[in-house]
Amino acid sequence: MLNDRSKNLLLYHFVVFLYGFTSILGGLISLEALPIVIYRMLTGATGLAIFFLIVNPAYFSINRKVFIKVFFSGIIIGAHWVTFFYAIKISTISITLSMMSAGALITAFIDPLYNRKKISPYEIFFGCITIIGVVVIYKAEFEHFIGITVALFSAFLSSLFTILNRSLVRKNNFITLSFYELLIGGVACIVFYFLTNEFKSLDFELKGYDFLWILILGIICTSFAFNVSIKVLRHLSSFTVMMIINLEPIYGIILSILIWKEEAFLSLNFYVG
Repeated sequence: MLNDRSKNLLLYHFVVFLYGFTSILGGLISLEALPIVIYRMLTGATGLAIFFLIVNPAYFSINRKVFIKVFFSGIIIGAHWVTFFYAIKISTISITLSMMSAGALITAFIDPLYNRKKISPYEIFFGCITIIGVVVIYKAEFEHFIGITVALFSAFLSSLFTILNRSLVRKNNFITLSFYELLIGGVACIVFYFLTNEFKSLDFELKGYDFLWILILGIICTSFAFNVSIKVLRHLSSFTVMMIINLEPIYGIILSILIWKEEAFLSLNFYVG
């Protein structure tokens, strides 16, 4: 029989596969990064709201002090997804996913500072191993400098979100946290859109199979996957979670090669990295 930790490890591996698939969906959807994230977060929040109304409306209840922390977490995850999809749009799926592995080393430094504990040499060592691959890719694909930089910033936001959420999930219902983080993140992205753009309906116009891809992205790869990713933080450390996320590039790159034939655009050193 598997213990709770082993079950959550397997479950999170499946979630990471779904996260790898989101990059493919980002490439399939015709919209720009910000509208994609707005649709994703609000679709995910709507799915959870319907679930709450059917199963238990008490899930909507949240402590005021907790809400303040969730507010910032929602903005961070929204910013992470915007920069993630933007990096995909200006570089490639494979490069963007590969940069996410930097999150392990970032977490190895930030987590001890946030939780006031000693830095683990073990975590630093394995985090440095992943960063070697990032450096190799950075040099091999320098023409994608901007995309790589944006993706690295996205990895930082992902790490920060994971650390903040691990402290929240210990004493709060993970599904409630998920709902408010998705809702707040979606609303924050809408506000950001109107502050930085003149509204154009074409920015949000769905074409072809966009509606289907967004539905899959919002319900399966967000409502479900996002909930599970928060739940496992009760059993796994922030560093372990970020190390497992390092498999996201492998899943995503395999899918991107099969669907987009991206191997034709990437150098040998990229795959070495």
